[in-house]
Formats: sequence, C-alpha cells, structure tokens
Amino acid sequence: MSIETKLAELGITLPEAPAPAANYVPYVISGNLLFVSGQISTAKGKLGADLAVEAGTEAARTCGLALLAQARAALGSLDRVKRVVKLGGFVNSTPEFTDQPEVVNGCSNLMVEVFGDKGRHARAAVSAPALPRGVAVEIEAIFEIE
Repeated sequence: MSIETKLAELGITLPEAPAPAANYVPYVISGNLLFVSGQISTAKGKLGADLAVEAGTEAARTCGLALLAQARAALGSLDRVKRVVKLGGFVNSTPEFTDQPEVVNGCSNLMVEVFGDKGRHARAAVSAPALPRGVAVEIEAIFEIE
C-alpha cells in the first residue's frame, strides 16, 4: 500500500510544506539520507506553565505532519522513505517539567502510524528554556530514502 493511501485511510491530510523562516533550507539530501530542518508547532507556550502534556503531545503531532510534508516536498513521494532514522525533539518547558518524552511521542506515534515498523526510530526529547517565536515544540528528522 502506498503511503498516500495509508494517509487517506488514517484520515490524515498533510499541510503545505512550510517555507523557511530564516537563512536555512527546509531539507538537505545527502547520499541516502534526508535531513529535515526543525518544524515548529502552531501551539505556543511553555509546558509545565501554560500547557498540559496532552496539548504538547498534539503540538508534537503537528510538527510530525510538517516533517512529512517537507519529506514529500523533497522526495515527490513518501513512498521513497525507507525508514525514519531519528527524531530530535525540543520542548519549551519549565525547569521542573520532566515529561518531554511523552510530549515528543506525539510525533513518534505519528511516524509509526504512517510507516509501521519503518517508522520506529532513534530519538532525543529535550527541554529548552525557549523556542523560536514562543512555540511549544520543535522537531527535526532524518529519513533513510531510496
């Protein structure tokens, strides 16, 4: 089954691939790897102060949708994704907040939903005292491609 068919079955519509907000490119292909620049959530605020874990998890999912949109823009088709190699998740949170892994699961779970076992990946989920434009979550990705 194609990934586009899988997305339709899951009721997932990808957004347009966001344009870069500064002096960088949205993705780079090097050999058989696709590096997608960090994608930010539309949700703003700080986990542990303004937002609950559930809101952060949803914010991470929106980052995942943007990552997939960038990958599709880079490759022409998500069917070229051989596997999700790594996600790097940054969570705008208070010093006391320790549920970064649960937040970033919003993106991780999406990758497994869409790609199955090929979506299982290495990952970092870290706290940040602030993120660009005050967003709640930013996530970058590395994909192995055909």
